[in-house]
Amino acid sequence: MRLVWQWIQLERELPPNWSDVRLVLKVRERDADRTAALLGGANPLRRGDSLRLFVSRRHGFGPEALRRALLRLDRQGIGGTVELAGVTETEDAPKATPTTLAAQWDAALATLPPDWSDMLAELVLRSSDHLERAALLIAPMNPTRPGQGLALQFRVARRFGYGVSAPMARRCLERLDEEGIRGEVRVLRVLSDTDAVGTQGPVWRVGGRAV
Repeated sequence: MRLVWQWIQLERELPPNWSDVRLVLKVRERDADRTAALLGGANPLRRGDSLRLFVSRRHGFGPEALRRALLRLDRQGIGGTVELAGVTETEDAPKATPTTLAAQWDAALATLPPDWSDMLAELVLRSSDHLERAALLIAPMNPTRPGQGLALQFRVARRFGYGVSAPMARRCLERLDEEGIRGEVRVLRVLSDTDAVGTQGPVWRVGGRAV
């Protein structure tokens, strides 16, 4: 299993209030020097074919930096195992916030008005390294890229019309979660009551307010 995948699985099993973890990365002895060089920013401590890493949510080398470093090792064809050596928890658990893209999507849907029918949303990636891969994985959403930023916009239709279905959008976001691609999901505009009668007509909502 790829190193970055091993860390993603370990991270998912950590307590929600973890602050620091100690990891042991074991590689082939002939790869140890090159691995230590590629992990220079992590200040690894080497013992034979093992490298000890310290990852902190509060300062220094964080989980995102580790993910990028392990991805570099995977791309260099360096195999091995990532093992948890210890974890430190904070006294007070932080307020739970959606971390995965699928969870963010669920939270966004929960805030929509009950009569929503159409939506314009966007996925803002954290790294340009993931742009092409992310666009491929969410191809069923028919994403567009406005400008030169890291945002991919897509439309969602609840019942019919132009746009991907909400369940399909969630499945696409789950694919990104499975590959460790991080970002933020944002609802830009929501159309409510497209079947309205009388003079009011459909209502666009931006930031939860009618416009």
